[in-house]
Amino acid sequence: MSVNYGSKRIVVGAHYGLRDWLGQRITAALMALFTLIVLAQVLFTAGPIGYDKWAGIFASQWMKTLTFCVIIALLYHVWVGMREIWMDYVKPVGLRLVLNTFSLVWLVACAGWAIQVLWRL
Repeated sequence: MSVNYGSKRIVVGAHYGLRDWLGQRITAALMALFTLIVLAQVLFTAGPIGYDKWAGIFASQWMKTLTFCVIIALLYHVWVGMREIWMDYVKPVGLRLVLNTFSLVWLVACAGWAIQVLWRL
């Protein structure tokens, strides 16, 4: 008769669990709040919606700072989601590494572009 002292556990990213789940909820709430703030500014500003109106909304320092925080939150949110998709559905480790690397490089490039657009206003 064999004695079972526990099962062997294969760790494939399980240590991210609660931190990433909570991070996704917090970043989603921040992005939803930001959307409401921008929507309120668009609705309560008189005149037609054009470049001048959009530039005016994002011209103040507090709005640039809030937008920067939302960009960072969005990048983290997307990174966690994409990493989970690659871990769950892509089994070859080499391909998963390539996809993770491509995703990270793409997100950093998008962040650079978004920040350049934001601070050029």
